[in-house]
Amino acid sequence: MDSGDISIKEERIRKITHLYYSRPEIQKVLYEFSKNREICPRYFEGFGKRPDVFEYPGDIFELVKKGATSFHCSEEIWKDPLKIETGMNEKQLNELREGWDLLIDIDCNYIEFSKKAARAIINVFKKHGITNWGLKFSGSKGLHILLPWKAFPKEIAGEKTKDLFPELPRKILSYIRFKAEQEMRKLISEEELDKFKETKIKRGIKCNNCKELAQEYELIDYSCPKCYRGESKKTFEEQKKDYKCPDCGTMFKIKQSEKIYECRKCNISSMDKPKNFSRNVEINLFELMGLDLIMVSPRHLFRMPYSLHEKTALASIVLDEEELENFNLKDANPLKIKVKEFMPKSKENEANDLVREALDWAKDNQISSGEYKEVLKGKYADFKPIKIDNLLDVNFPPCVKNILKGMSDGKKRALFILINLFRSVGMDKDELEKRIYEWNKKNEVPLREGYIQTQLSWAYRKKPIMPQNCKEFYEGMGVCQPDDFCKLIKNPVNYLVRKSYKPNKNKK
Repeated sequence: MDSGDISIKEERIRKITHLYYSRPEIQKVLYEFSKNREICPRYFEGFGKRPDVFEYPGDIFELVKKGATSFHCSEEIWKDPLKIETGMNEKQLNELREGWDLLIDIDCNYIEFSKKAARAIINVFKKHGITNWGLKFSGSKGLHILLPWKAFPKEIAGEKTKDLFPELPRKILSYIRFKAEQEMRKLISEEELDKFKETKIKRGIKCNNCKELAQEYELIDYSCPKCYRGESKKTFEEQKKDYKCPDCGTMFKIKQSEKIYECRKCNISSMDKPKNFSRNVEINLFELMGLDLIMVSPRHLFRMPYSLHEKTALASIVLDEEELENFNLKDANPLKIKVKEFMPKSKENEANDLVREALDWAKDNQISSGEYKEVLKGKYADFKPIKIDNLLDVNFPPCVKNILKGMSDGKKRALFILINLFRSVGMDKDELEKRIYEWNKKNEVPLREGYIQTQLSWAYRKKPIMPQNCKEFYEGMGVCQPDDFCKLIKNPVNYLVRKSYKPNKNKK
């Protein structure tokens, strides 16, 4: 896109901002929706300062006179948004947060398909007894659906629901997405899907058991031409790169590779059951629908109802359900719209059934908060544990020692590291769980025991795998403080094994 195109778009929206935002009803609807939310104006291409709030309806037009073209707000509801600071930890944010709305962002290159996705989600709501939701046009080619905080239970299993952000809404959204795809297949014909043949919508191999797309990767066997060390790595297309031998530093050579399909839901792969995976290429309706999990993240902002959109100069108007099918972009002309409420009049705990079924589904399908994914580097799942009989804490690498002192941030990644490290060195199950729970008590804000139990259960269902290799991953967690021995070692398991057996080798 060249500067001429940008200037035309900017000129188009700036011609109407003063006229549009000067309307009292527009100022009122933006102000009312902003209460107890963090807001942020956008000045065509750049955002304003954060955090910010509207103190009066007139603040909107004052910002417009300074160049604001649109307004965005948080899905989280705060006691005092102005007390939010960058870098706050989970405990500090929980103290400020009063609740959260579930905001579903639907985006597709074709507005007609966004409308079908919205209809599919509404059908899911109705099947769970939900009759009140907010629906609005995004301002471009998508739609936003809102389930308000009022509809959700305020406590689950003794924990405050407001503190379960973003993990709980992500699980709910994953469940909605799964159920909505089933509804979408009833609404979209094969002829309509032909529109997407040339797009970048994800296609892949289907699991014949659950009918979902399998994850594709390559299992590559590497061999060192100098010291003959061999390794197998589970490699995804976007992460392919050359690897060095951790022992001598020589570049690995590829011995052989095999394309593997794995269904995470059914926990099976084409290595075990090759006939379980259909060879017919299937379109992934999840991507077609454009449900955006990133929208459920701390301090994420979305376009406020009746805010303008910079690229289209259309308004993010609120729609009634009966208006959805016949809606077209001309209906969002900012000079012709009428104002409606985006926040629905929900009943208390209206989404109880949805939450309960989403949690059951997430448990069955091992859905976590999305903070980390299965290890993509290191030994493949065929790695065999190396039993260390006399396991001493003094032999742990510095990064693991720092983790064991307790964490403020990155606890879920740390848990993943500890479980895989302990299993890789053959630690007894009872001892492993004892150490994990003792470590959790040292964390500034301990992980919920239910979460730990889920991760342990998931790990026990698989063969042990190596934790992530050293340096970058651990530097990102703030626990990497390498000693002289670290220079020779690429993985915490190798460090611990060599440290544990070094005295014996010297003695020998």
